[in-house]
Amino acid sequence: MKITKLMSATALAMGVLAGGYAPVAAEEKTEFKLAWSIYVGWMPWGYLEDSGIMDKWADKYGIDVEIVQFNDYVESINQYTAGAFDGVSATNMDTLSIPSGGGVDTTALIVGDYSNGNDALILKGAGGIEDLKGKPVNLVELSVSHYLLARALDTVGMEESDLAGVINTSDADMIAAYATNDVEAVVTWNPLVSEITGSNADANVLFDSADIPGEILDLMVVNTETLADNPAFGKAVAGAWYELMALMAAGDEAALTAMAEASGTDLAGYKAQLAATEMFFDPAAAVAQASAADLPGTMTNVAAFLFDKGILGEGAPSADFVGIAYPDGTTTGDAGNVKFRFDTTYMQMAADGAL
Repeated sequence: MKITKLMSATALAMGVLAGGYAPVAAEEKTEFKLAWSIYVGWMPWGYLEDSGIMDKWADKYGIDVEIVQFNDYVESINQYTAGAFDGVSATNMDTLSIPSGGGVDTTALIVGDYSNGNDALILKGAGGIEDLKGKPVNLVELSVSHYLLARALDTVGMEESDLAGVINTSDADMIAAYATNDVEAVVTWNPLVSEITGSNADANVLFDSADIPGEILDLMVVNTETLADNPAFGKAVAGAWYELMALMAAGDEAALTAMAEASGTDLAGYKAQLAATEMFFDPAAAVAQASAADLPGTMTNVAAFLFDKGILGEGAPSADFVGIAYPDGTTTGDAGNVKFRFDTTYMQMAADGAL
């Protein structure tokens, strides 16, 4: 970023759009694609694909749903934004900044969890947040890691300008980066947090997402028009997801072990990561989170952060540029430009046993 200036996530997304992919068209269809990347709360997406649970539910509704893993989180969102995928695993902040800010009307189909310690600011060596002054920090620029850093600095009255800068570092490169002498602090998410803290005696967690509960939501978001034209898509995905959530809640070791191994850890390691995750195993709990009274305030704060960083859509005149709709019909931001929607329809169907 300041030191190694790379394109922002939004710019990357626009570059992909210009690269030849046609945006997902609103139409009835039978074949769908979801993208996901490695994270404790998103490991179920890979298991749904590998176990055949997704195929079972897709067959029930006469469709096909392919779930594709990406090694680079931002790239998976870029590909969704470009129209190459019908949905993607993403946080609330990154959904707002990349697809929604880029004009792609997007719906949170599944509210899977919120990070409750899985995202962390780690200093190499002793010290506190104040000791970051004059130091560079490695993170995925303009992602929730950047947001977590800003929230941490705010607790001690510091700003990003007090640092030597932030260095844009892909999640795929974070472990290797931490091992280099030049890196003094990083912000990242699990399983990378666990690997760094478990393998390096000098890893000092200064601040994590447990300090801001409910602010970093982990979602499966989908193209709004595609979902509207294909309710079977929403039903199949929600049905598959909550079948697996029930298995996880019951402690199904086969499923949990498979997800652990896919994320590069063992069963104990994965359970430790789950302990730092507020998983909504019960669809009723997911509905409650999407309908929470404090969600509009959280999203307003997130929008303000994105606008401050210049990534709330190209040419955004204010933090209210993108409208966000909530299950009760209210909106924050521009009600005439709603591009992000929290919709409890399919989670409620799961809760009601109606899928």
